[in-house]
Parts: sequence; C-alpha cells; structure tokens
Amino acid sequence: MADVESFTLDHTAVRAPYVRLIGVDHGPKGDAISNFDVRFVQPNEGEIPTAGLHTIEHLLASLMRDRMDGIIDISPFGCRTGFHLITWGEPAVADIVAAVRSSLSAIAEEITWEQVPAVDAVSCGNYRDHSLHSAREWSARILEQGISLDPFERVGV
Repeated sequence: MADVESFTLDHTAVRAPYVRLIGVDHGPKGDAISNFDVRFVQPNEGEIPTAGLHTIEHLLASLMRDRMDGIIDISPFGCRTGFHLITWGEPAVADIVAAVRSSLSAIAEEITWEQVPAVDAVSCGNYRDHSLHSAREWSARILEQGISLDPFERVGV
C-alpha cells in the first residue's frame, strides 16, 4: 500500500488548532497543488459532532472561496478533527489562517440558516444531518483558542 503522509504524522505531538502545509505536488505541466492540514480539534482528545462538522463543511466550501483564489477542495477528515484544504499554487500558511479565521468568524457571528448552502435533498447527500447551532459553537471555540501557524507550537495565535 502507498504511504499516506497524514498516517505518518505523530498525532500526539501536534497542538491544535493549527494550519500545516502537508506538501506540494506538481502536475505534468508544472502546476503546483498544495495540500494543507486545517486542524481544529486536538487529535484523540475530541471531535466535532457530525452535524456541526457537516454544516461547517458546507459553509467553508463557499466562505473560503470568497476569501481566497485557487481553492480546489476543502473536505473534512474522517476523524472529525479538521479538514484537508487543496489549492492551486503555493499560498502561505498565514494567508490560509487569515481566510479560515475570517470564515469561522462569519459562521460564529453572522451566518443565518438561510445562508447555509446546499441543505436540501437535491443538493446534499445527507441533508438532515446539519446543525448551525453546533457549527457556531465550534467556530467560536476554535477562534477563542487561536489558530497556530505551526502544528507543534502555538505560534501566531
């Protein structure tokens, strides 16, 4: 089986919340694609409940694209402690953190249920499993802790 970087990460050594550059790959024409670990919860010490995580996912899909160019995808980890963020190019971790902070702030303080995208049977594969209340609480909690620029030390929070 192929090695997967996130399975080699020492999950006991990181200090969430943080943003970490996992790696940069280059396509056959030289295009750079960056993969980031956007970790919101300390691994093995907690997880975001599914409904809240699902709503955060839907909101980040739009809010992050409003704040940054080049986003290919932002998808939750199965462990429910954060997200993979895939981008074109090589954006700086600080720029990712700024966009994430701004997006979480909007979720925590501004977003109404009517603004949550794709929460019906036509546009979502599990539309009944959403919670804006949980998404707001978790977004506020993450912002309160601060998002580090370094996965192993609390830097720039």
